[in-house]
Parts: sequence; C-alpha cells; structure tokens
Amino acid sequence: MTLIKSISGIRGTIGGRTDNNLTPIDAVKFASAYGAFIKKRNPNKEKLTVVIGRDARISGKMISSLVANTLVGLGINVVDLGLSTTPTVEVAVPLEKADGGIILTASHNPKQWNALKLLNEKGEFLNGEEGVKILELAESEDFEFAEVDDLGSYSKNSTYLHKHIQEVLNLELVDVEAIKKANFKVVVDGVNSTGGIFIPALLKELNVECVELYCTPNGQFPHNPEPLKEHLTDISELVVKEKADFGIVVDPDVDRLALVSEDGSMFGEEYTLVACADYVLGRLGGGNTVSNLSSSRALRDVTQKHGGTYTASAVGEVNVVIKMKETNTVIGGEGNGGIIYPDSHYGRDSLVGVALFLSHLAHQKVSCKTLRDSYPSYFMSKNKIQLTPAIDVDQILETMAKTYKNEDVNTIDGVKIDFAEEWIHLRKSNTEPIIRIYTEAKSQVAADALAERFIKEIKEIIA
Repeated sequence: MTLIKSISGIRGTIGGRTDNNLTPIDAVKFASAYGAFIKKRNPNKEKLTVVIGRDARISGKMISSLVANTLVGLGINVVDLGLSTTPTVEVAVPLEKADGGIILTASHNPKQWNALKLLNEKGEFLNGEEGVKILELAESEDFEFAEVDDLGSYSKNSTYLHKHIQEVLNLELVDVEAIKKANFKVVVDGVNSTGGIFIPALLKELNVECVELYCTPNGQFPHNPEPLKEHLTDISELVVKEKADFGIVVDPDVDRLALVSEDGSMFGEEYTLVACADYVLGRLGGGNTVSNLSSSRALRDVTQKHGGTYTASAVGEVNVVIKMKETNTVIGGEGNGGIIYPDSHYGRDSLVGVALFLSHLAHQKVSCKTLRDSYPSYFMSKNKIQLTPAIDVDQILETMAKTYKNEDVNTIDGVKIDFAEEWIHLRKSNTEPIIRIYTEAKSQVAADALAERFIKEIKEIIA
C-alpha cells in the first residue's frame, strides 16, 4: 500500500494507516493545505470558491465528500460537479470565476488508488513552486478553520456535461457539419468511468453512431485502466465485429485518448497527438508544437512538414504547458494520448482530441488505418533499471551525458540523446531508486536493442 506526496498533488491506495496510504485523515489534511494555500494567495478576498469533480472510482464519493466538507470548514464555497472529467473541471474553474479546483482521480491507476489533483484559478495545474508550498503547509498543519457563521457554502452543478461539450463544438476547427455528414460508427471503451458518460454524449451531438463498451460509471474497471495495447483486446475485437470506423479508449478521468483502427490494430497513443496536430497545422497553414522529451519524434516530423517549429519540454503536463506558452504553440501535449489545444484550454482533453480527430478523418476521407499508415513509423521501448538507494543516480546520468557529448544531448529532464535514426531518454524516478529508459527507433528490434545497449553501459558504470 502506498502514499505518494508530490508537487502535483497527493495519491495513494485507499485504506491502511495514516501517512502510509490515502486515508480519510490524509485526504482532509491535504485538502486543508490546499485551502490554506489559496486563502494565503487571496488575503483580501472575502469568499473564495473551489470547483471539485471526480471520476467514477469506488472511493470517489467518500474522498469527494471529505474534501468538499474540509473546504467548507475553511470558509471556502464549493461547487461540486459530481461525476466529471479532469478537463471538465479545468474548463469549469474559469467559467465559474473560481479561485481553484480539485479533481478526485488517480488517472490511469487501478481501482484501489485515488488522488487529489490541484488547479489554480485558470483551471491549470499548479507549478512546482506552488506544489512545494502546499506540501510545506500539509507538513506544518498551519490551517485556520472558519467559525460557524463564516463556513463556506456547498452546491452541486450538473450542467457541465453540456457546457463542456458545447465548448468543444464551438471550436473553430471542429467541423461539426463534416463529421455529421461522414456517418461514422465508433466503439467507445469508457473503462466504466466518466468517459462512458462524456464521450458518448459528445458523439451523439456529432451524429456519430456509438457502440458502448464498459461505459457504466461504477468504478469497476474491467481491465487495467491504462490505455495500452495489452489492455485493449476487447475493444479491438469489437471494432472488427461491429465493422466500426475506429475505436475510442479513454482513461478513468478522460485526459488520455487512444484510438483503435478499423482492423483492430492500435492507432497508437503516441499518434493521437500526431494526427490531431497534422489536422490543426494543415488547417492553419503551419504553427508550432510542443511535446515532452519522451514523446515520439513523429510530432516533430509532422510539424516540420507544415513549416512549423517543434520544441521538447521536460516530462509533466505543467512543463508542457509552460513551454507551449513560451513558444506560442497552436497544439501540443504528451505522447500518452494527451491533447492540449490552447484555443480550448491549457489541459489534456480527450473530448477535444476526439472532435479534432473526427474532423481530420472527415476531411481526409480515408480509413483510420490508412491515415495511421501515412505518418512516419516509429517504435518505442520502455524499460527501467532497479538500483539501490546508495547509488548516485545523478552521477550516472551526468556520466552518460559526458560520454555522448558529441551527440545531440538534452539535460532539462534527465538525459536525452538524439542520434540520427533513434533516441534514448534516461530519467530519474522521484519516488524510487530506478532509472526509466525510453527509446525510439524505426523498428521495434532497433528500439529494444538501443535500450539493452544502454542498460549494459549503465550496469558497467555501477559495477
């Protein structure tokens, strides 16, 4: 059982002992720290408001109630969206003119996990400096709760399913009429969470025939909720059986989007962003893109094809967003299927991704598999090396950077070495003594071989 405190929030397994797992006491403590943080940020504001929402996991209602009532106890008004998605809460925060937001979700983690994801007044994730302050507040327990006459209010708002969908449909590059005329048929795997509510509702507005698979929001995940190929055999089979145009898979909080081609093959999480960027850049006549260092080189290739500039950021959504703002990026995200489209908001949003992809497919008038085959083909390998706490991981990474100093080396987040035909990214874990190893090449054999080569080199260093 685990409790992980980081600058992006707190996550852990339900049950167990305080400070070792995500217990009710830990949820209250961290919610108190967040509430104290936004009160310190707004010392002259009489009443603050926080928007909350949750995915459908079993512990969601319990954790949500604890968080909501803690904020009320601090004198903060709470607007509860109930069953929602991460991007929906992000959209709701500025629309409600709120001072922050909390999403109760452990994203792609299994059902025994839950988490508090924290937003600022723009509906964007807090940065590292802000996250550190909240961790310090939680540790010091420097909270001051409201007296009875100053308690916050609590209200429910169930309108954001419609509002979020309408925001997506209103985007200039979402071609609603072209999608409606295409008469698409799609299978949706909502992993029995809120994607089973939001994605079918969006498709209905677009006149897309929707075959639902695991769309009952009861939190009983029918397979590992991370949308990877090995977990998606059921939808692959159903797409073929139903003769659907493609399949849509989202994670429990609907900020990661994976696609399945009409023949049951994976379109590839890495290529969700590539396809959406291809569409946006094509319609705009160019533009800049950003993804993190561990994402596919295919986005760079597509961006350059349209005359734009690609930039890599450190891993983590907040780092991608910072770099997107710096480079005036028109679309960006992460290779795990996370689409960030600034014309909507600065957060990964599967609803936006679905609408842009449908628009692209409607305009291209080709099959999903044909579209996928039109992009540069790369293959990735993901590995890790288990180390002992006594080993200096930073020293290992520094040695690797020096060894390959004549190559294209990036050290903003671990060490990434770009070779002519392939790349490797070595990252230190913040929670355990391991080095994560990501490689990409033009064949799976080459990607695996590159990883094995560096694993051997690192083991020789520490021997």
